[in-house]
Amino acid sequence: MSVLAIDVGTTMIKSVVFDDQGNELAVSRLGTEVLRRPPGWAEQDMDTVWNTVVYTVRNALSDIDDPVWLVTFTAQGDGAWLIDREGRPTGPAILWSDGRAGDILTGWESEGLLEEAFRRNGSLTCSGMPNAVFSWLGSHDPQRLAGSAASLTAAGWLFLNLTGTVATDESDASAPFLDHATGDYDDTIVDLFGLAAHRRLLPRVLGEEERIAEITPQAAGQLGLPAGLPVVMAPYDIAATARGVGVVNPGQACTILGTTLCTEIVRKGIDTTGEPSGINIAYRGRERVLRAFPTFNGAEVLVWASKLLGLDGPPDLTRLAFDSVPGANGLSFLPYLSPAGERAPFLDPGARGTFWGLSLEHSNADVARAVLDGLSLVLRDSLVASRTNVTELRLCGGGANSDDWCQLIADVTGVPTARSVDTELGAKGAFLTGLVLSGAESSMHSAASHYVRMTSGWEPDPERADFYAARYGEFLNWRGLVREAGWTCGPAPLSLSRPTTRPTRTGELQGAVRA
Repeated sequence: MSVLAIDVGTTMIKSVVFDDQGNELAVSRLGTEVLRRPPGWAEQDMDTVWNTVVYTVRNALSDIDDPVWLVTFTAQGDGAWLIDREGRPTGPAILWSDGRAGDILTGWESEGLLEEAFRRNGSLTCSGMPNAVFSWLGSHDPQRLAGSAASLTAAGWLFLNLTGTVATDESDASAPFLDHATGDYDDTIVDLFGLAAHRRLLPRVLGEEERIAEITPQAAGQLGLPAGLPVVMAPYDIAATARGVGVVNPGQACTILGTTLCTEIVRKGIDTTGEPSGINIAYRGRERVLRAFPTFNGAEVLVWASKLLGLDGPPDLTRLAFDSVPGANGLSFLPYLSPAGERAPFLDPGARGTFWGLSLEHSNADVARAVLDGLSLVLRDSLVASRTNVTELRLCGGGANSDDWCQLIADVTGVPTARSVDTELGAKGAFLTGLVLSGAESSMHSAASHYVRMTSGWEPDPERADFYAARYGEFLNWRGLVREAGWTCGPAPLSLSRPTTRPTRTGELQGAVRA
């Protein structure tokens, strides 16, 4: 008997069939389009997403003789996937990476609302979260809000299509509204952002044991599956990926090298101290949370740099980068290229990218190396912001396929890195969750012990680790200067009497929220 696991990512949808030993029997992938018009927006057609799921499921099952006994899934988080009373979309899904509400965030920040909400539930609002989207729609498209009955996430949209149930889970509800003590919405946070009139749009939050239901006959027919199969809603993709790589116990950590560079650490309780930064995701009811720093800038930066250098894609860029040396012969890069700015480990909708120290002497390899170095320093930035002693960093996502980058991350962070045998870690996390909620496994710890297999590991090189420790301080200095100058204005002239150094952060995030 086999398990079908679906992973609805932002740019790729995957369906994976696992055997009873947790091995990948079949994988079907199909890319999806993110609609970016007008500039700064990020949307997807909701029906196209479902139709792509149908295609990948049928394709994955086409050569599998072993019958499927369980369907489980994960999906991208945040955003607003608005539906009417009939369960139909009222427009395209507004995604987690959407930046249209940047000005609203700036206002909330100046009023102290972002910090106040963070102190309640440990999640710092970004422009792609429902509160920001609701507020923007209230000002610019109130008719859409009035015609909508519920705001789902991608996982909620999939659960609706599979089971007919309108709901969300605690992981998706965590940011920005969840009360971690009760597992339900915190109406104080809803009111804080002036959204009481839109409270009706928030779907029921399903507890740990409630996220299992039967597939509908209609969905079963579309997918080519037997009617009545159990369907499990796993945590959203970054949390499911952490499970898939075996990060389930307090103190364990991983980083996703994908569309987002997301560093995550398991904790026993939420962390609302220090500078507001990142999010706290309900991970196992009220027993565990995932302290996460999902950046806006990740794989798309590699795609951009590949095009800039005339390369076929990120694998070629990564190979080219290691023709250069640590530090890229003095060239540095701030990798904040998303039109939405950055959200972790600091929040600034205006954040933009910069090359620092570029000259005619630099080669394409130096440019590629500066990009890889810059993204790796962002991972160190997230680990510092977590204020947690991490002894191993498990790497996953497409970027983890590069041995050289895995070694670079160990050198930059000073933490040993490791990689899983599996390729589809989000789907693997959904698989593990499905086993636990269906009763086939007793706990996530048990499931991870039985089915997660790690392979290669990389230790930090002491000399390079010392080099990058100093480089990190310089990275913060450059970022501070460019940020003071307004990001797009370039580094400030020294004649303006701006400070030329910044203290290197050791215990908490510096400058996470602009005053």
